Amino acid sequence: MSDRIGAPGLGVSRREFVAATGGVAALAGCMGRGDQQNDQTEETDEGADADDSGSDLPWTSAPEVVNVDERGGSVTLRSVTARHAVHPMDSMGGPIELPQVWAFQADDGEPSVPGPIIRTTEGNDIEVTLDNTDASHPHTLHFHGAKKTWENDGVPTTTGIRVDPGEKHTYTIPANVPGTHLYHCHYQTHRHIDMGMYGIFRVDPKGYGPADKEYFFTLKDWDSRVNRQMAGEDVDYSPRQRNPDVFTINGKSLPRTLHPEEGSPIIVDHGDTVRLHMVNAGYMSHPMHTHNHRFRLVEKDGGQVPEAAQYERDVTNVAPAERHTVEFEADADPGIYLVHCHKVEHAMNGTAYPGGMVNGIVYRDAMDTDVFADLMEYAGYEG
Repeated sequence: MSDRIGAPGLGVSRREFVAATGGVAALAGCMGRGDQQNDQTEETDEGADADDSGSDLPWTSAPEVVNVDERGGSVTLRSVTARHAVHPMDSMGGPIELPQVWAFQADDGEPSVPGPIIRTTEGNDIEVTLDNTDASHPHTLHFHGAKKTWENDGVPTTTGIRVDPGEKHTYTIPANVPGTHLYHCHYQTHRHIDMGMYGIFRVDPKGYGPADKEYFFTLKDWDSRVNRQMAGEDVDYSPRQRNPDVFTINGKSLPRTLHPEEGSPIIVDHGDTVRLHMVNAGYMSHPMHTHNHRFRLVEKDGGQVPEAAQYERDVTNVAPAERHTVEFEADADPGIYLVHCHKVEHAMNGTAYPGGMVNGIVYRDAMDTDVFADLMEYAGYEG
């Protein structure tokens, strides 16, 4: 059983979570992510995959942090066709499923959407092998925030390098631009990002000191028709007429975002300094708002924001491909406070409000309350 609790990053352990909940972990009768899901079939080529049956596809897991420095400077990302449960419960507009996604799996980990958070230290060169041996479509890897050689740019049109089904290719990515960045497939980008082929690339500056709590958020808007079309459903979809209907943080929508293992709650103790790295992997801007906490923007797109230019705010608008790192003090009355996109239609599951791109700052002192127990039931947490 994993010890990962809360958003990926530096948070609390499972044991600390169970101790703080005062018994909420014993909730019974909640459905798992496999309940109330629809099996899909798949067709051929860029329309669908002929060899996969939707019922046979693996489920995605929550994204993990992969410290490449601890793996000798190399990591393999395998492309995996999977199913993705955005919110599997029947609460708050659910269930919501993407019946087919193309996930990344790091080494012997689990496939996830977003992909694994690739973390290293400034000054290191890392080798990232794209393993496409079991895939049905060509792919590539493009890393933002790295000054690299031409052949390692990951764009097939300009480099002539494409990783076809059955092939592997290794990219050398220098960690020479410290900060939080994005990586994604750059083959038929408009479709492959929408199928889930993206993740965070984090380069810690030399001498970097983490905050008391440090978390990663990947924001994404989805037009679920493309995922349904790839799964073989008879739906019309055009990227020129894209109409997003699913909005996620780390691949989940409220209330699943609050699930301590599948979701990404920001779990804090009073007095903590909290650092939150936000990356927009989608195609729409998202004004992210924190309730009852004012933060400072300390990094943007791999650039340090000078201290003289930092000021307290509670909204930051994260445009497509932008990366915002914010820092705040957990100095509010201990409770549960929202973090959400302030475009109201992005905070919905279909016609149900609230939902979508909504998460929470959860104080450990509030995790033994009836309100938190109710939220865990909505989120499907079984303990």
